[in-house]
Amino acid sequence: MTNELLAVVTDAVRQAGARLLTRYSASARPADLQELVAAVRANDGAVAGLLRPVLTAALPGSRWEEDEHATGPMPDGDWWVADPVGGNVNAVHGMTDWNIGVSLVRDGRPRLAVLYVPLTGDLFTAVAGEGARLNGAPLRVSAKQDLAAALVGTGQAKPGRDAAAAARVGAGIAAMMSEALYVRMSVPVTHELAQLAAGRMDAVWQFDNVRSHIGPLLLVREAGGVVTDLDGRPWEITSSGYLAAAPSLHAAALAALSAPGIDGVAGRAVAGGVR
Repeated sequence: MTNELLAVVTDAVRQAGARLLTRYSASARPADLQELVAAVRANDGAVAGLLRPVLTAALPGSRWEEDEHATGPMPDGDWWVADPVGGNVNAVHGMTDWNIGVSLVRDGRPRLAVLYVPLTGDLFTAVAGEGARLNGAPLRVSAKQDLAAALVGTGQAKPGRDAAAAARVGAGIAAMMSEALYVRMSVPVTHELAQLAAGRMDAVWQFDNVRSHIGPLLLVREAGGVVTDLDGRPWEITSSGYLAAAPSLHAAALAALSAPGIDGVAGRAVAGGVR
């Protein structure tokens, strides 16, 4: 059933990607916030409007999570979590870093993930316990041993961050910049996680843990990465933050994020993020 379901999801996201490509323009430049928000909502609606009926019909009794920025526990049962356009703000400005993401959460645990990049045709897939793939080829995270050679990323996944939370992100970036080769802060974080699963990046952390990241974190885990909360415990969808990294780099990256001054608590990186 899982392989059949994966085939349905991959076909659906490809169709959604084709629809979105008809809306995308490299010359797009929204004139103001009102125009930007309208374009973002229209893109999300175009994708979700295609995906939702197909996916819920493919798995009778399944339900649809409306908010990709939601956090915390999910009710038991089968839930489709869609990130209709990860990096939508990039898409509506004519940039290329955007994707379509879908995951299946069953009884609070991620079971399936698909992330599709329409502009390149790259299709990332994962099934719990069966590994991760890119265009059908197995994925494996980086084999790097030294954080000083690592490409590390983070991003502001939730809009409306308050000043204290923004300061926490800044402190985390500063701490990591002193240890890693390169630190990028960008959206979509789902793109960074896919690159981590592919071994092109080496670690990604967030002080918030939102629904849209569930599928890409499954990609990382199935590609051999270590995914924990920021206290080093195994990651769950209820975790308030996370660190995903290549196995040999995880401990060093976690130590960097536990530096004194991050959130004002010495020796411990608080994974509080935005509540």
